[in-house]
Amino acid sequence: MKNLHHTGYCPVRDVIGRLGNKWSMLVLLTLKINGTLRFKEIQQTIDDISQRMLTETLKKLETDGLIERKSYNEIPPKVEYCLTELGKSLMPHIEALVRWAQDNMKTIMEKRTARH
Repeated sequence: MKNLHHTGYCPVRDVIGRLGNKWSMLVLLTLKINGTLRFKEIQQTIDDISQRMLTETLKKLETDGLIERKSYNEIPPKVEYCLTELGKSLMPHIEALVRWAQDNMKTIMEKRTARH
């Protein structure tokens, strides 16, 4: 029998743990759909994300090389975010998951309702 026990480095645990939250996926989708955006613009497209959570999410996505943060030496300061090539390569997989969720949400909700 094959198992998924953690023995050393596990890409599944690492990557899914980092991207498996709703905020990371929503930020990536927002940047894919809208292109380069400033912090407030991202926050406006995801209206229920707090400033703190958006800041943390952007930092993690930048650290992993999925987004790029461009800072301009202007007054007031201007910072923009966009997908990197690595981030763009991830998007077909996220979009497939979104399509699957949209296609199956009704069934999933029916199953949840039936269990209660």
